[in-house]
Amino acid sequence: MPVQFSSILDEHHAVRTDCGVFDISHMGEIFVSGAQSFDWLQRMLTNDLSKCAPGHSQYTFLLNERGGVIDDLIVYRRGAEDFLLLVNASKIAEDHAWLRAHAVTGVVIDDRSDAMSALAVQGPASPGVFQKLFGQDAPKRGTFVTLQKSGGEIIAAGTGYTGEKGFELFFPNDMAPDLWSRIVEAGAKPCGLGARDTLRLEMCYPLNGSDLSPERTPLEAGLGIFIALDKPDFIGRDALAAQKASGVPSRLTALRMTEKSPPPRAHYPVLHGGVRIGETTSGALSPSLGTGIALAYLPPDLAKPGQAVEIEIRGRAFRTEVDRKPLYRPS
Repeated sequence: MPVQFSSILDEHHAVRTDCGVFDISHMGEIFVSGAQSFDWLQRMLTNDLSKCAPGHSQYTFLLNERGGVIDDLIVYRRGAEDFLLLVNASKIAEDHAWLRAHAVTGVVIDDRSDAMSALAVQGPASPGVFQKLFGQDAPKRGTFVTLQKSGGEIIAAGTGYTGEKGFELFFPNDMAPDLWSRIVEAGAKPCGLGARDTLRLEMCYPLNGSDLSPERTPLEAGLGIFIALDKPDFIGRDALAAQKASGVPSRLTALRMTEKSPPPRAHYPVLHGGVRIGETTSGALSPSLGTGIALAYLPPDLAKPGQAVEIEIRGRAFRTEVDRKPLYRPS
């Protein structure tokens, strides 16, 4: 089974100031290849794969016909007709089933999630760790390299979900213990999913199943940059085009607590003038900012930076303000 390590929230600051290792084994690896794989993925995914050259990666979405998000994922282009889809673990089975249900002749779908593990190294010192591990420069953001090692193939990618410099490694399960030990020996500090969650929230990166769902579109989440409406067709395109023309009913908004309060969590009511206008989709105490932060879908007219709102926590309303994205902005 894929390697797993515990979550250590206290190591959050190690990533903003130095270097941390995260357990990202909770991902899935689905390989797509075949003579028709490029054209088919262009119809299955929202971003424009023609702008993703071999050796590069691209953030994109798998949508239902209503334009709702089945999953957000990263596609790595290994060749002209050879791709790796890195998907969320909770969505592996659903994504695989959706892809197979829409498969065409000339496309091979190979889910290797159970056979592969992943580790991420994030933080300013991460390039030095990569150099110690592999004797070469780390891949730049949005690119990846394939390394042939005695234990098998390692895909090393300049990607991550923390807003910091870093790289991710995808490899056969048997290689996990040795790679983990070597990464720690190279100077990285073990961290976990709890730290990574606060880091991505500070950057306002959405979490599928919380901030993204089949009932919400990427346009509502403010992620239109990853939607290629100029492509001839993809699943969900018509719904997105109609929503863009009419205007989104809500916007995924960044919130910052402006008074001392308990940490906000998901599903807390957001109020304006005592009236509920939405609920938080994610929330946490931000170690970097020293205050509570959250994301919530709000009406567009109340989603502008500087707008005063409140978050209800344990029956009490606390002062909150709509802020710009990302919430964490290095000085």
